[in-house]
Amino acid sequence: MTTFRILVVDDHEIVRLGVRSIVEAHEGWEICGEAADGWEAVEKAQRLQPDLVILDVGMPNLNGLGAARHILHGDSRQQILMLTDDDCERTLREALQAGVRGFILKSNPCRDLVSAVEALQQGTTFFASRVADTVLDGYLNNRERMPNSRIDKLTPREREVIQLLVEGKSTKEVAFFLGLSVKTVETHRTNIMSKLRLHSVAQLVLYAVRNNIVYISSSVASPPEMNTAVA
Repeated sequence: MTTFRILVVDDHEIVRLGVRSIVEAHEGWEICGEAADGWEAVEKAQRLQPDLVILDVGMPNLNGLGAARHILHGDSRQQILMLTDDDCERTLREALQAGVRGFILKSNPCRDLVSAVEALQQGTTFFASRVADTVLDGYLNNRERMPNSRIDKLTPREREVIQLLVEGKSTKEVAFFLGLSVKTVETHRTNIMSKLRLHSVAQLVLYAVRNNIVYISSSVASPPEMNTAVA
């Protein structure tokens, strides 16, 4: 029997250990790797080529939605299951738009995780009942047709810049993380402020958190050490 390989991504070690214990108790499943932030998830998804990525939303450096977009951009056939404590309608809608095939909450029973993995293994979708109700309510109330026009003008790259700025990183650190020049990051920040009609980073932090543009983890990772040596 072919082994079903799973990459588990969460910035909390205890969550990763819990998922690992559930997965490894199931015949034919294995954890092929773990990641603690969004960029690490993207790198390992590309390198390890798992059958499924179990992905949290609220992570440092690049949140789960951003990681999902990058992973699926690199391989649209990749299957992603969101395992999170965030059932906000905007989060659900953006996950669906990104191509996420399953969505369950950390408060759901362990059997829901097993059912979700089984469903995605068989090529179908899985949404926990509370999540499905939230999505259905959105359609019934037409909320999905009334987006926040300012937020929807943000590009995926601008959202990544916002995530890092909200985590307290400097312009230079943001440039390093995203592989951009400092000038490009400054241009992104200017465009972000203009689109959201804000005038300071403090206003940006408050606006981003209130409107679920970013997802703040309780364990924000430090930036990798920069090589400042001069050749």
